[in-house]
Amino acid sequence: MRRRPFPIVLCCFPKVFVCKAAWKKRSDIKKFAINDYLMRAFFRDTQRKQPLFTFPSSCFPFLLRISTTGIIFSIVLALASCGVFPVNQEPSPHGESTSQEPVVTGPSFTFIPSQARLQAIALTELPGYGEDNQLEAWPALLKSCEKLPLQVAMPRLSLMAWQRVCNEARTLFVSEANVRAFFLQHFEAWAVSGADGKSEGILTGYYEPFLKASLTRRPPFVAPLYGPPDDLLTRTINGERLRGRMLNGQFVPFYTRAELTPVNGASAASLRGKEIAWVEDVIDAFFLQVQGTGRLLMPDGKIMRAAFADLNGHPYKSIGRTLFERGELKSLDDASMQGIKAWARANPHRVQEVLNTNPSFVFFKLVPATEEGPLGSLNVPLTERRSIAVDPRYVPLGAPVWMSAQHRGRRLNQLALAQDTGTAIKGEVRADYYWGSGDRAGEEAGRMKAALRLWILWPKVKTSGSG
Repeated sequence: MRRRPFPIVLCCFPKVFVCKAAWKKRSDIKKFAINDYLMRAFFRDTQRKQPLFTFPSSCFPFLLRISTTGIIFSIVLALASCGVFPVNQEPSPHGESTSQEPVVTGPSFTFIPSQARLQAIALTELPGYGEDNQLEAWPALLKSCEKLPLQVAMPRLSLMAWQRVCNEARTLFVSEANVRAFFLQHFEAWAVSGADGKSEGILTGYYEPFLKASLTRRPPFVAPLYGPPDDLLTRTINGERLRGRMLNGQFVPFYTRAELTPVNGASAASLRGKEIAWVEDVIDAFFLQVQGTGRLLMPDGKIMRAAFADLNGHPYKSIGRTLFERGELKSLDDASMQGIKAWARANPHRVQEVLNTNPSFVFFKLVPATEEGPLGSLNVPLTERRSIAVDPRYVPLGAPVWMSAQHRGRRLNQLALAQDTGTAIKGEVRADYYWGSGDRAGEEAGRMKAALRLWILWPKVKTSGSG
C-alpha cells in the first residue's frame, strides 16, 4: 500500500539538529516520553511499523528548550496528523449479519489514546467484570498476538508494550485465576464513544451455516453457489479498491444481482460454468452470502467449507427492510433471518424478485473444513462467542475489547477479541458477535440486535523508570 505523504516541519525545532553531549541529569522516563511523542506526531511508517528515524538522547535538552510558540505549533500539527486513517483493507460483505473476507492489506488504525475521544478506566470498573470467565477468551488472544503488531501502526512504546504482553502470554501457566490476573496487570480499558459523544451503539450477531450440498446439480440440490467470474476485475482508484468489468475499453461497475440472474442473458453468462456446489434452497444460498462462509455436508459424508472469494462490488441492501417497507413484514423485529425465511417459505415464487432488490453478490471458493472457525479479516480463525467484527477505523483489529449488552433477557458482559470486519459494521460503537457454527448458533445470531457499550483494552505503556 502507498504510504501517506507526511509533512515534516523543521522550523518548529530550531535546535533539533544541534545536539550536545548526552543529557545526564534527566530521567529515562522523560527521554522515552519525548521520543514517543515525536514518533507519534511525525514518524509513522505504515509498512514497517517503526519510526523512520529517532532522535538520539543527546538532543533531548534542546527539545525541552524549544520556544513556547514552537511547542504550540508542533502540538497543533501533531493533533492534525495523528487521526485514525483507514487503508485499503477490504471489509467483509454482510447485511443483517456479516460475512468474512480474510483480506488484510496493511495497518488500518493508529491508536493514540486521547482524553478527547477515549476515557481510560480500570478493568475492575467494567460492568460485570468479575462475572466473566476470561479463560474462554485466552485462545483468541493468542491468535491476535500472532497478527496484531502487523495490523496497527503504533508508536514505539505501544508496540513494545504489545510485544511484552504477547511474549508473557505465550509462557503463562494458564488457569482462570492467572488469566484474570494477567489482564489486570497488563491492560487498561478505554471507553469508546461516537463522534456525537454517545457511548451506546448496536450489537448484532453472525454465524457459520451448516448446509447439505452437492458438487453436482441433482435433486434436491438445485441452488448454485458460484466462484468468481472471469470478467470480474479489481482496480484501485484514488486509493479505493473497486470491482468492475471492461466494456468498450472502459472500466465499469460489475453486474448487479438482478443482472446475474439466469433469465438475463448476456450478463448471466458471467456465471455460466462457475458453479462450485449446489445447496437445497435459493434462500439458503442467499444467507450463505450474507454470512460469507459456511460448512457444506456432501452426500458422501465429506465436509467442505465454502469460503469467501470475492464480491461484485455493489452495496448491500437489506431485504428484511425491503419486505417491511412493502408491508410484507409487520415490524423490523420480523426482519430477522428467521422472519425472512418464514416469508420465503410462504411466498416461494416471489423470492428471487425480492432477492434481486439487494444488488450485492458474493462469490465463494471451496476449501477443506477444519475444526477451527472460519478466517476473519485478521486472517485468524474466529473463536465462538469470543470473536467480534468491528469497524477498524475506530477499534483496532486484534485488540481485546470489553462489551456490555443484553441479549434475549440476558446480560452479556464479557471479554472479546476484535478479529473481523463487515460492510454493515460501521461506526465507533458497533460490533457483530460471532456465535459459532450450526443451527443453534444461527438461532441466536439471527435474533440478536441489542444496545451495546464498548471498551478497548490496551496494554499499559511502561517506561524504563516505571518498573
